Amino acid sequence: MNVLIVEDDMVLSLVHKTIAEMIGLNVLGSAVSGEEAIEKVIKLQPDLILMDVMLSDELDGIDAVLQLRKQNINTPVIFITGNSDAYNKRRAKKTNFLAYLIKPINLDTLKKSVSKLTA
Repeated sequence: MNVLIVEDDMVLSLVHKTIAEMIGLNVLGSAVSGEEAIEKVIKLQPDLILMDVMLSDELDGIDAVLQLRKQNINTPVIFITGNSDAYNKRRAKKTNFLAYLIKPINLDTLKKSVSKLTA
């Protein structure tokens, strides 16, 4: 399964890449902003997106996924966030996400979330 990682913290991006590869995912690439994420999803057509909620540009992870949905791109998304606030979780529900994980993620949590795709 091909995955795109969207994370603006380079250390966390590498951690997520390592965990994804350990559970057998093929990491196609990464993005650090919402705009870059949209471009790469369109170009690379991943099977799954690991998406940070809070990104450093104007377009956060939830808004980026909402824009993809408006373009009829329904790639499954696992949101990963350092903040479990109810407001962002409500916003994320509009995207029909696969999972909403709180940082730091671990191998078992990601594996369980990804397994929902093959169940």
